[in-house]
Amino acid sequence: MNIHSLAIGLPKQLTYKNQAYKSGIQKEPVKVLQVSKHGIVGDDVANHTFHGGVDRVICAYPFEHYAFWKSYLGHSLVLPAFGENMTLCGMRERDVMIGDIYKVSDCLLQVSQGRIPCATISKFNQSPKLLQYIVEKGYTGYFFRVVEGGEITLQSPIELVERKENEISILRANQILFHENNDKNELQRLLDQPDLAEDWKKKIEAKMKKMSN
Repeated sequence: MNIHSLAIGLPKQLTYKNQAYKSGIQKEPVKVLQVSKHGIVGDDVANHTFHGGVDRVICAYPFEHYAFWKSYLGHSLVLPAFGENMTLCGMRERDVMIGDIYKVSDCLLQVSQGRIPCATISKFNQSPKLLQYIVEKGYTGYFFRVVEGGEITLQSPIELVERKENEISILRANQILFHENNDKNELQRLLDQPDLAEDWKKKIEAKMKKMSN
């Protein structure tokens, strides 16, 4: 496990097919992240109703997927194509569990949820079907909440310091939420994850309530 790149960015006006939209997805490479429980210095989202918050301070994306997308799409994506703050090696969705706690330099980061992608990813990468493909494959990336803040550099070592029993991988969680969301047992198993982000809990509870009506 190691850090390939770091990036931050503030919301700005972007365009797609001559239509303007505002987003924080366009980020610039940096050598250091200054992180706290409430955010990253120099980084923000455009819509706080649907993005950001203490459960989603750091967005991470696996570096290995860039080679896959190049082959799948027929062209390269420019990092950080998914608006991620950390592009990580050796930490794909199948390898990372909800609730995992990682020590990164002097910081403690906990995996809280998979990323729920939106159309902005397709717009930003000028690739209309990218969102659809991400959902199909489950290659969404994921979010960390910050347990202990501090400074993260490109050279910061990454160490898994806590993994509870019966945790669910981000990839499996994505499969449940996107493709098996009529399976009450699997939805309940995901909901029972104690460290799952509140936003995901609300989505699952709403789905299960609708199924019960």
